[in-house]
Formats: sequence, C-alpha cells, structure tokens
Amino acid sequence: MPIMPSFGMANLLAGLIFGSVGFVGFVYGKRMTLWKSMFLGLALMIFPYFIANTIALYAIGSLGTAIFFFVRD
Repeated sequence: MPIMPSFGMANLLAGLIFGSVGFVGFVYGKRMTLWKSMFLGLALMIFPYFIANTIALYAIGSLGTAIFFFVRD
C-alpha cells in the first residue's frame, strides 16, 4: 500500500496558486490554440500533486509561471 504524503498549509496554498495559474494558462492556450500554453498550463495544474517538498514546490511553480509569461507565443 503506498504511503500518502502529508501536506501542510504551505503546500496546499502553493497547489492552489500554481493550479489556478495553470488553469488560466490552459484555458488561454485552448482559446488561442497555442499548444505550448496548453501543455504548460496542464503541467502547472498537475505537478503540485507529485512534489512534497515545500521549497521545491515553490521553486518549480515560480519557474513554470515565469516560463508561461515569457513564452506565450
């Protein structure tokens, strides 16, 4: 039986923030038919479920959000 990670308040907040940014990116990419934005938004929505370390979660999420804002075309 797999062990479930325990999520603290900081992890839940990061999941909410980066999941929301990812959802907006996914919808933007879908409406504009931009595949890069769609896949990056999907990645931002999914990755918080697999990262338990809070610092790594915020670092990866910040990097993904920055990439989304710089590579919108």
